[in-house]
Amino acid sequence: MARIDGRAWDQLRPIEITPGFNKFAEGSCLIRCGNTMVLCTASVEEKTPPHVPEGEGWVTAEYSMLPRANRERSKRDIAKLKLSPRSAEIQRLVGRALRAAVDMKKLGERTINIDCDVLQGDGGTRTASVTGGYVALALAVKKLMADGLLAENPIITPVAAISAGIVEDQLLLDLCYEEDSSAQVDLNCVMTGEGGIVELQGTGEGRAFTVQEQRDLVDLCAKGIREVMTFQAKALEG
Repeated sequence: MARIDGRAWDQLRPIEITPGFNKFAEGSCLIRCGNTMVLCTASVEEKTPPHVPEGEGWVTAEYSMLPRANRERSKRDIAKLKLSPRSAEIQRLVGRALRAAVDMKKLGERTINIDCDVLQGDGGTRTASVTGGYVALALAVKKLMADGLLAENPIITPVAAISAGIVEDQLLLDLCYEEDSSAQVDLNCVMTGEGGIVELQGTGEGRAFTVQEQRDLVDLCAKGIREVMTFQAKALEG
């Protein structure tokens, strides 16, 4: 099948990561994946939540979409007096993914909060949030080290994410909105730099899928994530 934007079945959308987008945050970037744009900022607090063991740090995330990030305006979560179920589920995913990148003992008794605010959504906002969130996190850690607040880098591995799916019985990498909305199978994958899987979210939306199809989708995601990590590394140069 021909893709809506002319890409090959195993080709990523154009990616651009602009580091230091917010001058006030300890770490930040604007990530663009096709027409999806997410602002990721990292803020450091010299304290941890009560559940964190003594001597260790914590990494957590919040996720939100601006009212006109989509084709129709949505209400802000604050207007509904609670976080939407989708936003809550995604921010837990982002938090889990980014904690996989950090040695909490080396981070020390501090918290790094990653805010992921979707400026424009065209599919893959959760995967873009993980990928950009890692860059913001790594930049914040870099600043802590430059300021002499960390003696050793607590980052143990890069982390990135991408989606893949089955549309009209064909495997596709990095689904845009139109592809995602018509996908028979949708899978989001988070991986480390060594290729370890942090999380898989796979759903048979139009039909069930086989174990072999899942393996093929994961292999396709692994290819995409290796490519995504080259953009992360470039953003973190210097």
